[in-house]
Amino acid sequence: MTNSTLSIQLQNQTSSSTVYAYITGIDASNGSFVLIQADGHSTYYPQSPSSVGSPLAVDCGIKLGAPGSSTPATIPQMAGGRIWFCINNTLTFLLNPGPGLVEPSVSNPSDPNYSKTWGFCEFTFNSFQLFANITYVDFVSVPIQLSLTNTSGAVQNVPGIPSGGLGTVCSGLQAQNAVDNAGWNQLIVNNSSGQPLRALSPNTGIVMNNNLFSGYYANYVSQVWAQYASNQLSVNTQAQWGTTAASIQNGLLTFPGVGTFAQPSAADIFSCSTGPFSAASWPQANTAEMGNLTARLAAAFNRSTLLLNANQPDGEVIASYYQNPVTNHYSRIVHATAAGGLGYAFPYDDVAPSGQAGVAGTVSDGNPEVFTITVLDP
Repeated sequence: MTNSTLSIQLQNQTSSSTVYAYITGIDASNGSFVLIQADGHSTYYPQSPSSVGSPLAVDCGIKLGAPGSSTPATIPQMAGGRIWFCINNTLTFLLNPGPGLVEPSVSNPSDPNYSKTWGFCEFTFNSFQLFANITYVDFVSVPIQLSLTNTSGAVQNVPGIPSGGLGTVCSGLQAQNAVDNAGWNQLIVNNSSGQPLRALSPNTGIVMNNNLFSGYYANYVSQVWAQYASNQLSVNTQAQWGTTAASIQNGLLTFPGVGTFAQPSAADIFSCSTGPFSAASWPQANTAEMGNLTARLAAAFNRSTLLLNANQPDGEVIASYYQNPVTNHYSRIVHATAAGGLGYAFPYDDVAPSGQAGVAGTVSDGNPEVFTITVLDP
């Protein structure tokens, strides 16, 4: 059983004396939106406003100290938590009736935060544990590092992408586009000076341009379908359903007695949640088990390992990820840039062989004492 609150440290390792942090989430005790106020400790529960796009009633920008300093804060038990950082500016959060919290967006050019330098990490803090991860699911911009110390003094670290890592990622995207001309360079968003502001994930890129990567995975998916028309694919659900087998029947990847998957598009693969990976396409199926299978299939498609390994995910080898010319090169480049290859680069990047460490870049502990989040220069 964890404590009702947790001490955190917000470290400024940028070169800027103007860095703000914001902490948002859902209060685990009552399900309400909660933000931490500018003092780093007081909670703020927004009330439903009368109109869309209303400002917050209180200041929730926690100003960090000078470069090299650490600023303390306290969080209550929260679900869906995020710790945001903005360098050289403040972030704008708005409220819609509900209330609904309008968070900064990298896919809406009219968002007031669109041209600012910011990023976030994610966490859940409940009565069982603190669980946190650095995330590149939507984009890469501000490097963030995590460190978690438990009550016994044991420490977990996720260094993430280093300072200057954004440039490395953008160079990798440009180099890949020079190879296949698939549009990887279109994921780079520059600031007004022409320097990289962020690199979008392909899923976010498609949100902004739905023609991006159209047909990209078509030949690879056709090869997968051909292979499993005469071979069996086994998927360990790593849950109560155990391992279940599938093959192509009547043009569908069929898990007998469970459900079927049609051929996914690139947009379906990158999002992991549309087309055959959407619950709306499983009306006849065991929805919970299909969602579990979706995670493992989507991970294998993003990593392009289905032609190599018919036992997912237990037969997976990290060195075999992203080796096919058609793959999620954004994820490949992010993992190559991040320290130890650790970072959450697509929605199911936490899928891993049973009993083996994954590549998602997470920290967790049932007895957390201090959670340290460090922000670096991009």
